[in-house]
Amino acid sequence: MNLITTHRLFRRTLACGLCLLLTATFPAKNAHSQTMQSMASYQGKDREQKLMEAAQKEGSLLLYTAMPREYVMRLNEPFEKKYGIKVKVWQAVGESILQRVLNESRSAPVVDVVHSTSTYLEALSRENVLQEIHSPVQKTLLPAALPKHHMYASDLQYVVVQAYNTNKVKKEDLPKTYQDLLDPKWKGKLSIEASDNDWLASVISDMGTEKGTQFFKDLVANNTLSVRQGHTLMVSLVAAGEVPLALTVYQYAAEQARKKGAPVDWFAIEPAVSIFSGIGVAKKAPHPNAALLYYDYMLGPDAQAILAKIGYPPTSTLVESPVKGIEIKYLDGAALLNGQAKSEAQFKTLINSSR
Repeated sequence: MNLITTHRLFRRTLACGLCLLLTATFPAKNAHSQTMQSMASYQGKDREQKLMEAAQKEGSLLLYTAMPREYVMRLNEPFEKKYGIKVKVWQAVGESILQRVLNESRSAPVVDVVHSTSTYLEALSRENVLQEIHSPVQKTLLPAALPKHHMYASDLQYVVVQAYNTNKVKKEDLPKTYQDLLDPKWKGKLSIEASDNDWLASVISDMGTEKGTQFFKDLVANNTLSVRQGHTLMVSLVAAGEVPLALTVYQYAAEQARKKGAPVDWFAIEPAVSIFSGIGVAKKAPHPNAALLYYDYMLGPDAQAILAKIGYPPTSTLVESPVKGIEIKYLDGAALLNGQAKSEAQFKTLINSSR
């Protein structure tokens, strides 16, 4: 056999091998995709049963989350006990989760479920790495908690309120409007968290751009406004008396501190601003049925009740909210992402430039 004949035989063998490989690979991928799409939109009364049976064969799922680990464990333990599915967890800040999911989507998908704030989930949806889901449980959510594209759904809220040290500030002296903050008695007593550009943009928008911008210029110039990094730290500083009145804290954190006996209480200059955090299922999730089962669980009454008990305002209309009776303005994840650069520049100009 000469070299040319050998080369031809080699090419035929290689071609056949590639055909067999592609034949074996593509059906598997297509089957996975069909399973995900079919069950993601399945509306039958036996949806939970079907997902559970298939998920138990998968055995586990991998969750990426920015939520504190102690809260994640409180949520996952009932799920694991009820369904027999192990939830593996990788915890990080939202930006790290975003980058990791995007990097994996270009190579070998690993994550099944992503839990983060709506801005990061919206960014992932625009990269087409999240699965569009139509589940019966979505009908129980606040309308604002579910984007039209259905690629994620919000399961909890970060409601931004005001907090004060009860030893430093009398309840009867609390401001009822933002304009009340211009009173000279608040000079040197006010603080804002460094990442709350979305809150600032929302308040300015409600006042009207010109009037709102001038308000914050006057507030900073006349009464000063210290900037602190971290919402948890802010509550601690209020409790310590270092910050008599904080303009931006998360309601659940202030309420937790109050219940523990710290000299902290909170109130809201309405409307209080709410930023959603939510859950999405990776389109190429290695454990699609377990991921969808977990998605339904987190939006269902059991997990929503746990979130409310922790202190988070839930998004389910079936569970009473810790901020019931307060007028709330829900910020849309898509709008926040679209206006991110502008709101960050606005915060830098009005607040950070004064430091």
